[in-house]
Amino acid sequence: MLCERGGNACVEKGAAVKQAGGVGMILANTEESGEELLADSHLVPATMVGQTYGDKITHYVKTDLSPTATIVFRGTVIGKTPSAPQIASFSSRGPNYRAPEILKPDVTAPGVNILVAWTGEASPTDIDIDPRRVEFNIISGTSMSCRHVSSLAALLRQAHTDWSPAAVKSAVMTTAYNEDNYGATIKDLATGLRPRHYISFLCALGYPPSLIAVFTRDGSDADCSAKPARSGDLNYPNFTTVFSSYQDSVTYHQVVRNVGSNASAVYEAKIESPAGVDVSVTPSKLVFDEEHKSLAYEITLAVAGNPVIVDAKYSFGSLTWSDGVHEVRSAIAVTWPSGGASSM
Repeated sequence: MLCERGGNACVEKGAAVKQAGGVGMILANTEESGEELLADSHLVPATMVGQTYGDKITHYVKTDLSPTATIVFRGTVIGKTPSAPQIASFSSRGPNYRAPEILKPDVTAPGVNILVAWTGEASPTDIDIDPRRVEFNIISGTSMSCRHVSSLAALLRQAHTDWSPAAVKSAVMTTAYNEDNYGATIKDLATGLRPRHYISFLCALGYPPSLIAVFTRDGSDADCSAKPARSGDLNYPNFTTVFSSYQDSVTYHQVVRNVGSNASAVYEAKIESPAGVDVSVTPSKLVFDEEHKSLAYEITLAVAGNPVIVDAKYSFGSLTWSDGVHEVRSAIAVTWPSGGASSM
């Protein structure tokens, strides 16, 4: 049976094939899932193919009067190593439509074909007609990615018991890598935030104190009289802006804290500007000491002064602070007014 991958679980398709008397299944990806392949505990002999081969098999089935298929198990066959990691088809791509100046997604972790321990109280497919019981299983999903990040956060919290959740997330975000095993950007397939910062963020988004009080449970805390000019001033560990014109510029104010063992560390800025954007940082050097453990800086994102052709809706870059030993990286994402135009 040839089945297309869709909204319901892949193992449910195999279960339907089994109940219909089928002896095997080819599960073919559609355009939505591309070439992503998942390992599942199917109830019938099954194989999964990406969209490219799936389209060819579908064409064969529709054009041949008596199509046949055979699944031959040849063990592990290693072909050309693809770039890895890649973003899973079921992962959110962003952008953040409610607060476009806050980059989302901002951190990701392995979540496809993860080997995990499995309870004996449920079958590997979690389907009622499946009588099998196993000690280990292969699972894919955001819940698998969450476990990797949560475990890392737990280790950081154990090492730094005084860190806030925002500080832990900042450390994870600013030390994560964004390159695959070929050195290219992963492909598609330390701040001190406090509750008052999030309240100001909600104020900047236009929420009235009465609604913010739902989260704070104290209407007096929801004071929007001194709200920031833009939601991007949350002191978040990355920078995102939506240019309204090709002469636009945005400045963000950041405060960072030295949490390293060297209290007198000196960090210098290294900028990788997004295409068509001039990025400047002031000051470009942060000199910490025992008295000044937290320092402020400004980063300005401006459309490049010289005419530049922007052939994409988004441009990406980064700001990295380095003391020669540690690197603290913040992503920069820019959304242009239209998909392709030149600055004037």
